[in-house]
Amino acid sequence: MRILVDTHIYLWMLSCPEKLSQARRYELESPANEVFVSAMSIAELMIKHSIGKIDIRFDPVEMAQKMGLEILSFTGAEAMALGELPLHHKDPFDRMLLVQSMVNKLSLMTDDSKFLQYDCKIM
Repeated sequence: MRILVDTHIYLWMLSCPEKLSQARRYELESPANEVFVSAMSIAELMIKHSIGKIDIRFDPVEMAQKMGLEILSFTGAEAMALGELPLHHKDPFDRMLLVQSMVNKLSLMTDDSKFLQYDCKIM
């Protein structure tokens, strides 16, 4: 399975793995799965850090690589798909993750119930 983790799931993987269910940990750790963190999640973390909303004392790219996660770049095709995405969810970073999961046919691991309103596979 190919899994895209939401930003909060990525942070939980780093600092609060106990917040992840056993089933989620199994999927994230299974060598049969490819797990991605979006470049947009990294952008979100860095923007929130720069405005003082969160304190990031690590390199998110380096940590993702150490954890065996692949960084998923944001493409022009995905940017174009944003124009067709219904406005059920207004957070721009979440919308970018949604289109990435849809365009790339990835399962999206999140706890955000608003994502259920879209035509993508949610874990």
